[in-house]
Amino acid sequence: MKINKKIIKELSDYLEEFNLTELEYTEKDTKIKVSKNNISVNNQKIPNPKNEVNNSNINLSEKTKTGIEVKSPIIGTAYHAPEPGAKKFVEVGKKIKKGDTIMIVEAMKTMNHVPSTADGVVKEICVEDGQPVEFGQNLLILD
Repeated sequence: MKINKKIIKELSDYLEEFNLTELEYTEKDTKIKVSKNNISVNNQKIPNPKNEVNNSNINLSEKTKTGIEVKSPIIGTAYHAPEPGAKKFVEVGKKIKKGDTIMIVEAMKTMNHVPSTADGVVKEICVEDGQPVEFGQNLLILD
């Protein structure tokens, strides 16, 4: 696939001209999405040449992938507790066992308990409460 740089340049210029944060263009089987921080071509992210990569948007888990990664088994919305205001399933520093529920991922109005895939101590929680998650996205990192 050849990427038409002229279209990307025009879309980037429109972002600046109209003070937009995101713009999407679709033609036949090509889809180009331009935002202030990233350009997405067919859902593959490419750094935006107009802006420097903002390191604050990179999760710590992407910088240092040390430890056991517990990934989301499904697409949905991640919740840290069984209900609003309830005690969270896990906290950083908490020792957990394989099979313990670490989060709930809601998909199609169904609450799916996500079990830990290993024993360990929670080093990092990679998603915020109520944040959408993708299949295979890191939820936790264990030591």
